[in-house]
Amino acid sequence: MTDDIVRETLMRVRRPHEHHRVTYVELFFDLVFVYAVTQISHLLLADLSAIGLLHTTVLFLAVWWVWIFTSWITNWLDPDRLPVRALLFALMLAGLVLSTSIPKAFDSRGLAFAVAYALMQVGRTAFTLFAIPRDQRRLWVNFVRILFYLVLSACCWVGGGIAQGEARLIWWMAALLIEYVGPSTSFWTPGLGASDVRDWTVEGGHMAERCALFILIALGESIVVTGTAFAGLSWTPDNIAAFACSFVGGLAMWWIYFHKGAEAGADNISRASDAGGLARLAYTYLHMPIVAGIIVCAVGDELALHHPTGRSALGTVLVLVGGPLLFLVGTILFKRTIHGLLQLSHLFGIAALLVLGALGSYLSPLALSAATATLLIVVGVWEAISIGDRLTLQRR
Repeated sequence: MTDDIVRETLMRVRRPHEHHRVTYVELFFDLVFVYAVTQISHLLLADLSAIGLLHTTVLFLAVWWVWIFTSWITNWLDPDRLPVRALLFALMLAGLVLSTSIPKAFDSRGLAFAVAYALMQVGRTAFTLFAIPRDQRRLWVNFVRILFYLVLSACCWVGGGIAQGEARLIWWMAALLIEYVGPSTSFWTPGLGASDVRDWTVEGGHMAERCALFILIALGESIVVTGTAFAGLSWTPDNIAAFACSFVGGLAMWWIYFHKGAEAGADNISRASDAGGLARLAYTYLHMPIVAGIIVCAVGDELALHHPTGRSALGTVLVLVGGPLLFLVGTILFKRTIHGLLQLSHLFGIAALLVLGALGSYLSPLALSAATATLLIVVGVWEAISIGDRLTLQRR
């Protein structure tokens, strides 16, 4: 009886269509991932080869997954309760170990990265299993399924941490495959079957706000990277122009995501009858290319600042064009999922970026940066005008 009372106090008390605000301890927890995002961008900047890109992608997917899974947990558990706060503080400590291991994760600190990641995923889920009241049987069984997948993947993470060379990459790609396939199969588990997303009683507004804050983390990281690089350079006309393009591009990405998309997403998911399924697709999966695009843009901005003139190398073209391309692909899919609209402005931007990428080797990094920033501004203005026209028609 006492255990049931303890468990009930750890869960959020839900009321229909009530939005639970993001707590200060959740924001404090996110600070670890500001550092993780910075480490990932520096890792990519240090190695723009194909294998470097693959290594960076694997580590980014791991960082995103551990963060988004924790956001799902704090959607159910109450971070203002002391045991939940203690959990988040423990996860922060493991997250710092994970983040500091990123630069050498495929070298001397692979085991440290793997153990920290596995402890975060498995430990957090085991805690949630304890915290769920026994009268919420279906939710409890769902977490048994999730724990099954995370224990399997943890074995692959630790196995990869012990392995050497490219064997580590194979182990870790297998671990990510297990974890990413899990939600798409509704965590089908032998003997338990698959879960029903209608049992995932997610509070949509909280999930939308958490993901929007991660977008801000990524944008803030890009500002830090650009500002640090610019501060250490001579303020020549080319460098000043590259800095201005970086600022305009970041401003445009903020506008494209936050002007209408983030607010509409929060409203729609809060009213959705299938909030769990919508949160799984729109926020768990489709926010990955958005965040990845912002991180890659930060790398491209730093390259343009340090080497603004001359013809662009292939790696420079890939990051300067690929960053905005990933961002627009993610936002168009997100907005299509969340409110059913296919933004023509985003389609135009994607098509124009593909053409620009084909011509990129003939342009300087500064010219590429200016062109991508201009395209993002065009997309943002076009979308704002088209949304304004629709609202005017609706009022009439």
